[in-house]
Amino acid sequence: MDNFTFKSPTQFIFGRGTQTQVGKYAARCGAKKVMVLYGGGSAVRSGLIQTVAESLDAAGIDFIMAGGVQPNPVSSFVYDAIAAAREEKVDFMLAVGGGSVIDTAKAVAAGVVYDGDFLDFYRGKPVKEALPVGVVLTISAAGSEGSPNTVITDESTMIKKGASGDCLRPVFSILNPELTFTLPKYQIACGISDMMAHIFERYFTKTRDNAVTDRMCEGLLLAIRDSAMRAIIDSEDYEAQAALMWASTLAHNNICGVGREQDWGSHALAHQLSALFDAAHGAALAVVFPAWMKYCIDEDAELFARMAVNVWGVEPAEDKKAVALAGIECYIDFLRSIGMPTTLAQLDVEEKEIPRLVELLFAAGGAGRFKKLTPADAEAIYRLAL
Repeated sequence: MDNFTFKSPTQFIFGRGTQTQVGKYAARCGAKKVMVLYGGGSAVRSGLIQTVAESLDAAGIDFIMAGGVQPNPVSSFVYDAIAAAREEKVDFMLAVGGGSVIDTAKAVAAGVVYDGDFLDFYRGKPVKEALPVGVVLTISAAGSEGSPNTVITDESTMIKKGASGDCLRPVFSILNPELTFTLPKYQIACGISDMMAHIFERYFTKTRDNAVTDRMCEGLLLAIRDSAMRAIIDSEDYEAQAALMWASTLAHNNICGVGREQDWGSHALAHQLSALFDAAHGAALAVVFPAWMKYCIDEDAELFARMAVNVWGVEPAEDKKAVALAGIECYIDFLRSIGMPTTLAQLDVEEKEIPRLVELLFAAGGAGRFKKLTPADAEAIYRLAL
């Protein structure tokens, strides 16, 4: 196990009806003027935005609304929101939505207090200062409600990259599983794929002797696997949605990543699919990760075999690679069972696009630590995913 520092200051308010308390928690954080960010019309139609507004009003907090955050959030919206936040003298960001909305809120929070271009943070500059961010979560997926991370597409280059800083961890996150009841099955499935991928990126490591975190990763994957189909079949299964919501948070607040080197190669490969083809993040990961696993299996067949046995229920055997490959097939079958694509063709991505994907990937800085990917490696992985 490597040395590590772990800081997780987010206060989580979990359970039924908790969205009505958002004003109280924002007031406790000293908010005076809040920018409320949200995505499409569903948050308005469901009455959630009205509930948030009423709660802020009751707490005596002024606010402005900034709707229209799109999936795979883009830089132009962030620039506009930063300008509006400065003009209105906003001192607190409130994200009402899923990962795209939260990532956008974090980008705005960092950009408002920065003299330069906020995209500097997505080109490698550490985020040291930001407005506080609060969250009302509506989708179990990205884990951004508890993480220090944010991902934005730079529209000038179409490169999708992340930024990070402990100041970007939300000060509070309201998690009510009931808010996921109206999600389409495809979005639920994308979220399941996303949270599993966050665990895989941490599980596949060259760091040895990290048994506690290994078991945490495996336990979370089992909980997600066992709750997934229940939520797909009945989106109003509260206990299944509750398990997924908490698992998505734990999958990405880095409790599963401490003391070990992490990979993040598959996320980098998937980000370019999302940026160029507007593929849902979870869907892109469902396509990329099995191909990455097959390509990287010889890096540590025993580790892949351990996941196959402990998560997917494959019978152990002397031939570790065979066990590992069987586990990957179980993972692919699981993805298909919840309605996820597993090939580039299913994302309407043609073979001729692979060179452009590789070009963007390495323009963004490359990928991978479990296996440091070369351009040839990245091309081979994309081809395995055709």
